[in-house]
Amino acid sequence: MSISEWKAKKNGVSTVVFGDPSQRRNTLDAEIRAYQDLKSTIHRKLVDRLDLSTVSEIPTEQLSGIIKAVVESLIANEGIPLTRVERDRLVLEIQHETLGLGPLEPLLQDPDIADILVNGPNQVYIEKHGKLERTEVAFKDDDHLMSVIERIVSKVGRRVDESSPLVDARLPDGSRVNVIIPPLSLDGPVVSIRRFGISPLKMENLVEYQSLTGEMARTFAAMIKARLNILVSGGTGAGKTTLLNILSASIPDTERIVTIEDSAELILQQEHVVRLETRPPNIEGKGTVTQRDLVRNALRMRPDRIIVGEVRGGEALDMLQAMNTGHDGSISTIHANSPRDALARLETMVLMAGYDLPARAIREQMSSALNVMIQVARLSDGTRKIVKVSEVTGMEGDVLVMQDIFVYEKQGLTDEGKVKGQFHATGVRPKFLDVIHTAGIHLESEIFAYRKQK
Repeated sequence: MSISEWKAKKNGVSTVVFGDPSQRRNTLDAEIRAYQDLKSTIHRKLVDRLDLSTVSEIPTEQLSGIIKAVVESLIANEGIPLTRVERDRLVLEIQHETLGLGPLEPLLQDPDIADILVNGPNQVYIEKHGKLERTEVAFKDDDHLMSVIERIVSKVGRRVDESSPLVDARLPDGSRVNVIIPPLSLDGPVVSIRRFGISPLKMENLVEYQSLTGEMARTFAAMIKARLNILVSGGTGAGKTTLLNILSASIPDTERIVTIEDSAELILQQEHVVRLETRPPNIEGKGTVTQRDLVRNALRMRPDRIIVGEVRGGEALDMLQAMNTGHDGSISTIHANSPRDALARLETMVLMAGYDLPARAIREQMSSALNVMIQVARLSDGTRKIVKVSEVTGMEGDVLVMQDIFVYEKQGLTDEGKVKGQFHATGVRPKFLDVIHTAGIHLESEIFAYRKQK
């Protein structure tokens, strides 16, 4: 008996089905359910046989070999005739269930996958090379998916249940995980995994991918070393955190860096880094630690640089005050569609701190604190580019004044749907160039001369 016949027999269907597509679909669904049942049964027996108290002490490679031997023995005991390929696949999937994140494990091992989006147990999408596509990956049911979710959140000290149906977590490689479960999610648990490469990208990688030019890369490195305050803005999935990671690589190893995040994602290369992460309320609704609390505490930790992963609320006021009181060289990100929108959002966030400050006072704080705005965007073909670099130059009346230094000019689409465009300097000599030169950093002023380039 083949595995296909066994699946069909187990579910009371014929292995050969002719007729309408819906009947074939039902047969396929039945086979999938039967396979999931077999895997679940063997996995449960494996857990019963293993001594869970000693599992954590066994090296991963040795434990993987033990699991393989036990699973093959259990398959033989079940009396189900499987081909070698089917047997190896079943062993591998049960290893993933035991040691990893079940059906998601093969997706996490693919370096080309940027995002993994789970919409309930039977619908898993991935983003690959900037495009979304549906996979054949599936969970047995909601309980199976929930067990994987609990495995993720428990490792970072978070919990998810009906009283706390929203949670942000992270994977060991730094990838960001967002989970929302019923009753808020109507079609079962939903998991969104925003991945970061195992090998962090470098500035030369962005130049190679044509996300920016070599001249822009040299300018960014000079700005970081000269301790300019930088705000990276962009939409969801534009690459703000990735760019922040890359910019931080130019910070000297001699400096003490404090990072503040809702869910730790930054992977800084320096040795002297202190990573702080917010804490959600406990089951009694107490014990919350916000980003604002962490920013205030960071000021007492003798930081050379403060990096806020993403400014979202009242911590904006404390961050601006820190930038204005000797903690220059700070970097943060913000959700916005343009540098001007980013400043407007930042002004709103300052008001969220609970102080009734006049708009002019807030803008004066912003104009003296911020030096450069970097706008990143994800274009229609899936590519990510730095579309604008703007300098905050001061105030004119009640208006914050900015000038564009570099821009990406979109020129249309190719026949294949690829975006055509060019980077170019605007011809404006930035005021921060004097700060860079004063810091003893050489950067040619010719970089900012107007000329179009690829």
